[in-house]
Amino acid sequence: MAAAAAVSAPSTKGSLREDLTCAICCDLFREPVMLACMHHFCRPCISRYWRGTQGPVTCPQCRKEFSSKQFQTNYLVAAMVEKVRATTSDTYIKSLEKQLKETLESHLLRKEDFNNSIRRDKEKMNIIKRVGADLQARVKGDFRALHQILHDEETCMLEQLRREQEEELEKVQRHLEAVEVAQRELEDNLKALQQASAATEDIVLTELPQLRPCVQVDIAPEFDINAFSNKYMAPLQYIAWRRMFKSLKPGPSPLTFDVDTAHPSIHVSRDKSLAVECDVMNHHLNHGKRFTQCVNILASQSFQSGRHYWEVDVGYNPKWDLGVASEAVDRHARIKLSPETGYWTLRLRNGNDYSAGTQPWTRLQLGSSPQRIGVFLDCDERKVSFYNADDMSLLYSFASGPRGKAFPFFSPCISDSSHKPQPLKLLHYPPVALSG
Repeated sequence: MAAAAAVSAPSTKGSLREDLTCAICCDLFREPVMLACMHHFCRPCISRYWRGTQGPVTCPQCRKEFSSKQFQTNYLVAAMVEKVRATTSDTYIKSLEKQLKETLESHLLRKEDFNNSIRRDKEKMNIIKRVGADLQARVKGDFRALHQILHDEETCMLEQLRREQEEELEKVQRHLEAVEVAQRELEDNLKALQQASAATEDIVLTELPQLRPCVQVDIAPEFDINAFSNKYMAPLQYIAWRRMFKSLKPGPSPLTFDVDTAHPSIHVSRDKSLAVECDVMNHHLNHGKRFTQCVNILASQSFQSGRHYWEVDVGYNPKWDLGVASEAVDRHARIKLSPETGYWTLRLRNGNDYSAGTQPWTRLQLGSSPQRIGVFLDCDERKVSFYNADDMSLLYSFASGPRGKAFPFFSPCISDSSHKPQPLKLLHYPPVALSG
C-alpha cells in the first residue's frame, strides 16, 4: 500500500499542475481569472490575447463567443497555484530532500539501536541460561552430596541394627538348641523309665534302667528390649544432622580469635571464642600483627583456597564490624573499611543501621535484626557473602573478594557509655563423635 501511494503521488501532483497551467503561456497561472465558460487563464495572457479585438471575443480553448471582455479573478485557484509553485521550487525540493535524508538516517540509527538491543537481550538470555544451568548443576551436586551422606548414615545404622539383631537372635538360638537337646535326652530317659515301670507288673525289678546323663542348660539369656530399642528410638534426625557436620563441604570452620592481633582494648576469653571491648587496656607486646589504631581483631585461621563458612553470635550488640581482611592490611593506621583497603565487611550502627562495607557505604534494609551472622568465603570464585544465620537469608555479597591469604575479621567497636559492651562470640559446630 505504501509503495502504491508513493507511485501514485507524483502522478496526482503532475495532473494538478496540468490543471493549473495556462493554455496560452503553458505555465502555471499568474493572477488566474475565469471566463464565463469556466476556463481559466492568466490575466496578462487573456488580456494580451484579446488586445486589438473589436466586438465579440472568444475563449482560446472552447471558442465560445462573449459579447464583452469580462472575466472574474479566482482566488481559490490562485492559492492552489501558489501552493504548487512553492512545493515545486528548488529550495523546497532541497529542503524536502534534506528532511528525507535526515529522517532516513534517524530511522536507520533507531533500527541499529533496536538491532543492538535485541542482540544484547539475546546475549543476556544466553548468559542467564548458561549461568542457570551451571547453578542447577552445582545445586544438584551439593544436594546429591547431602543425599549421599544421609544414605550412608541410613545404611550404616541399618547395618548396625541388623548385626545387633542377629547377635541377639543367635544368643537365643543357641539357648533354644541346647534346651531342645536336653529335652530329647530327657524324653529318652522318660521313655526308658516308663517301659521299666510297665514291666514291673510281670517281673520283679532288680535294677533301674540305664539312663542318659542329664544335660545341663544355662539360664536363658536376658533380652533387654529397652536397651535394644532405645538407640533406634532416639532422635535419629538430630543425630544424623550432628554427624553430617564432619562431611559438609564447606563445614562450619572452628575459628578462634588471634590474641596477637587484638587491639589493646579488646579482651579475649581463655578459650579464644569471645572478644569484647573493655575500658582497661591490656598490656600486650606490640608487633606487626597487632591492630594499634582501630578496635579490630583477626582469627588465628587463614584461608587462600576452597570454600569456607563460619558464624558469629553478635547478640544485641548495637555496633560491630565483621567479615574478611586481606593479610596485607595496614594494622597501624586508621583507615576506612572497604575492598580498596583490603576489607570486605558488614557493619551495624545504632542497633538497626546495617551497611555493606563499600565506599560509599551501601545501606541495607533488613526485615529483622539477626542475632547470628554467617560469613561465606569462596577463595576460588573470590566471593564474600553474608547471611542471617537464623534463617540463612542472604544479606549482601561482594563479587570481587580477596586475592591470596585472607583472615576472618572482627571489630566489637568502641562501646557507648550508655550501653554495656557486648561480646562477639565465635560459634562452633564440631563433628561430635556420637556412639552408635
